Amino acid sequence: MKPLEPPDAFHLRAAEGWLGLGDHESANQELERISPQLRAHRDVLDVRYSVCAKAKNWDAAAEIGRMLVELEPNQSFGWVNRSYALRRSSEGSVQAAYEALRPGADRPLDDLEQVAFNLACYACQLGRLDEAREWLAKAFSAAKSNRRINQRKQEALDDSDLELLWGEIRDSNACGT
Repeated sequence: MKPLEPPDAFHLRAAEGWLGLGDHESANQELERISPQLRAHRDVLDVRYSVCAKAKNWDAAAEIGRMLVELEPNQSFGWVNRSYALRRSSEGSVQAAYEALRPGADRPLDDLEQVAFNLACYACQLGRLDEAREWLAKAFSAAKSNRRINQRKQEALDDSDLELLWGEIRDSNACGT
C-alpha cells in the first residue's frame, strides 16, 4: 500500500503523537482531518483501532479489526486486535474471539507467535486446557530464540487468562519447551 503523503501523513503522525501522550480524543480529531478517501488506508486504520481501544469503544474497534483482516489477511495485527475487541464488545465473548482468530492460525501470518499465544489464552478461558497447551507450545516454538521463549513464558505467567496453566508454565518442560 502506498504511504500517505502530506498533509495526511502529518495528521497521522500527530494522531500517533497524541496517542503517545494518552489523549485519544485529540488523536481522533487529527484522524478526522485526513482526506476522507484515505481514512481506510491501513496506517490510518491501525491508529484508529488504537484510538477506539483507548476509548474502550470495542464495537468500533472490532469493525476496524475486520477491515484490517480483509485489507491485509496475512498481517496478524488485524486478526489479533479484531479478536481482542470482539471479546470486549457489547455482543462479544471469549468464544467469539476464539472463532474469529482461529482461521488466522492457518494463514502465512507475519506473527504466528502472537496469534498462537492469544488462541492459548482463549482456549484456556474456554476450559479447553489440552488445546491451550498445544497453542502455547506453538507460540513458544514460533518464538525461536531461548531469550524470546523466556519472555513469552513470563508474559504467560503474567496473563490471568492462562492462570489454570501457570504451574505447568513455571516448569521448564511446560508445553514441550
